[in-house]
Amino acid sequence: MRNLLTLGMALVMSLGVGSTALAQAPRQPHAGEIAAGLKRLGVTGSVLYVAAHPDDENTRFLAWLVGERGLRAGYLSLTRGDGGQNLIGTEQDELLGLIRTYELLAARRVDGAEQLFTRARDFGYTKSADEALRIWGHDEVLADVVLAIRRFRPDVIVTRFSTQPPNHGHHTASALLAAEAFAAAADPKRFPEQLAEVKPWKADRLLHNTSTWFLKPDADMSAYLKVEVGGYDALLGRSWGEISAESRSQHKSQGFGVPAERGPQPEYFSPLAGTRPKGDIFEGLDLSWKRWSGTEAVARAVDEAVKGFDVRAPHRSVPALVRVHEALSALPDDNPWKAYKLRETEGLIAACAGLFLEARATEPTAVPGTPVELNLMALNRSPAALRLVSVTLPGGEAVATNTELAGHAPFKLSRKVSLPRDAAISTPYWLRRPVTGGLYTLEGADRALTGRPEGEPPLAVTFVYEANGRRFSVTRPVVFVWTDPVRGELYRAFEIVPAVTATLERDVLMFPNGGGQSVSVVLAAGRAEASGKARLEVPEGWRVEPSEMPFQLAARGDERTVVFKVTPPKGATAKGRLRAVVESGGRTESWRVRTVSYEHIPPQAVRQPSEATLVPFTLAAKVKRLGYIPGPGDRVAESLAAVGYEVTVLPEERLAGERLERFEAILVGVRAFNANPRLAVHRERLLKYVEAGGRLVVQYNTNSRVGPLTTFVGPYPLEIGRDRVTDETAAMTPVNPNEPLLKAPNALTAADFEGWVQERGLYFASKWDSHYRPVFAMNDAGEAPLQGSLLVARHGKGAFVYTGLAFFRQLPAGVPGAYRLLANILAQ
Repeated sequence: MRNLLTLGMALVMSLGVGSTALAQAPRQPHAGEIAAGLKRLGVTGSVLYVAAHPDDENTRFLAWLVGERGLRAGYLSLTRGDGGQNLIGTEQDELLGLIRTYELLAARRVDGAEQLFTRARDFGYTKSADEALRIWGHDEVLADVVLAIRRFRPDVIVTRFSTQPPNHGHHTASALLAAEAFAAAADPKRFPEQLAEVKPWKADRLLHNTSTWFLKPDADMSAYLKVEVGGYDALLGRSWGEISAESRSQHKSQGFGVPAERGPQPEYFSPLAGTRPKGDIFEGLDLSWKRWSGTEAVARAVDEAVKGFDVRAPHRSVPALVRVHEALSALPDDNPWKAYKLRETEGLIAACAGLFLEARATEPTAVPGTPVELNLMALNRSPAALRLVSVTLPGGEAVATNTELAGHAPFKLSRKVSLPRDAAISTPYWLRRPVTGGLYTLEGADRALTGRPEGEPPLAVTFVYEANGRRFSVTRPVVFVWTDPVRGELYRAFEIVPAVTATLERDVLMFPNGGGQSVSVVLAAGRAEASGKARLEVPEGWRVEPSEMPFQLAARGDERTVVFKVTPPKGATAKGRLRAVVESGGRTESWRVRTVSYEHIPPQAVRQPSEATLVPFTLAAKVKRLGYIPGPGDRVAESLAAVGYEVTVLPEERLAGERLERFEAILVGVRAFNANPRLAVHRERLLKYVEAGGRLVVQYNTNSRVGPLTTFVGPYPLEIGRDRVTDETAAMTPVNPNEPLLKAPNALTAADFEGWVQERGLYFASKWDSHYRPVFAMNDAGEAPLQGSLLVARHGKGAFVYTGLAFFRQLPAGVPGAYRLLANILAQ
């Protein structure tokens, strides 16, 4: 898909056609950015950077490629980062992947590169590239990397990671796949089904961009190609290190805010395949128009446009850019740079004219089969002579306008268009199908979107305008714009929504000890008025009361919560599926909506079938009253409350005045000490609570040279390392066969350690005082057993526990054995 926002629109920092989210406030490039864009018209070189996850990319190098060298640069992230950890909210799995996708797009808007993906899912940390490729499917993900190369057509491919372990298995796999795809992309016999869309492409060279993080402090760097990327651009008033820091700091969910870098900044590279430069990484490559035959007219036109640019009057460059466009249009279609440079030139023409084109909907959403009111605007903010020829509305209606755009007088047009009754409901295209296995499932038209950061907008408007006798088409997605009293004017994508959504409170519903559960369903109207009946579909033998609930919603956005009681069959042990269904307006539908809203990315909504997993299980809980000191990004407290615990959330500021003795146990959330160093203030009170008979359980924290752990609450010395067990099926062997923690109040068996998700645990203790007793020994294949996953120490009359076991993943995923194990830990 050609990115609709960048096809001839006001450009991002690079003034190229890089990745831009569908709902972004328009920004007019300043004259310095336009001047930089003009120079880039004369460059016909590209670099594709390949790694595994959001935040793996080298933003300093990308910013330098685009800004200093004028190259087209792209970042191919194999995954969307679903398996990471979230420092800004509680989203996990695909919702976290959605956040990290848009953080990548925010980063690309800063550094000017483009964003690409494969269908591979981030299933969590793995120590083995073999495991990663097995779970993803080697041939499938390799095909996606080959497709990205054939689409992007890079001269140089750069890997972030080495093929040599030890490393995150995804990292190693990304390097292995890049090397294999380097050759496969040029071979027409490999993945021939792609040749209907793209042609084979042979990149000139494959390089590895090493990091000093991976090298010993005294490493001999003379063996590497050195590139200085710490330059400064007076047109932009910024160094590449400053731009890079802003770009990298968009990865907020991962806590990757970094300081701006100024002055010399070397990067180091090793040739891996193809031609092997000995000095500059682009040595021997002609990246100008001279490399392509018959492009002399293009080169001359570009040179004239660059020389004639007036920073105080960019509109005067419109005629020169039109001549560039004419020269480009005369090139044969098989020139690999023709289409890209045409779009780049169209963007520069619009930027020089200060051309503003927009299509707004009066409402943020609409239901299939209903009308949508659109307000269109075209505004020429310069003295350039422009004429708006026509506007093509969603559905294909062309409206002739033949209006001169001059004198800052806006052209406005309001029209209503009708949505088809079968219009697709808006949701991220890679989440349209259930998320299972190692790859996102793409079907039908979505297959053509493989690797794209976003799908097509549901509605778009095409403006045709004329400049210097030449016509240009610009397509804009329909957006909704509103004003926040604090943040000002904000944009979001227009969306097509169900008439009524029925969103279940949780994805997994736990039923301990055969008891019934209240199941809440939030009904929300997608249109002005909706009424009907809501019901739950459950497996045979399960009971739902009442059988259905009538509802009346008065206005768009109106919500009502209905509550059903669901009871499992007596003695049930098998999991089942529940589905929330709405009958309204002659339709029977099942949709839930989950929203993601943070200031640094556009608002996002995921709409999928409204289903939940039903999990009956037995649970004995010796303690009931829990205090929970929250850490970032976990849902343990709400999961425990859902199975009957009385949970009081204790933010740090509440601890000082809280009567801790009223809690039978206190549980500390993941990375709480990393996120809030002020917890150190409460260390003595917490230890006195334990000494007096309380139970304090601390979930994992991290400790590294990047983020050293300065505060910890344990009563005896304990060091946290980076050990983890990534195999969720790894045997959990008791260190002591008679370990009391495994016997009461729940008698745990091997079955309790089945069905775990993603990993056993992470950030285990690496050293500990003899007062602690380890409970489990476990290991990944081929490694020595680790005993630091769960440590228990008596302190006074109470107990202190440190655990790296991944309860923050297991409880929301509905793993019965994890609930039973945690109940035993809380009872120590």
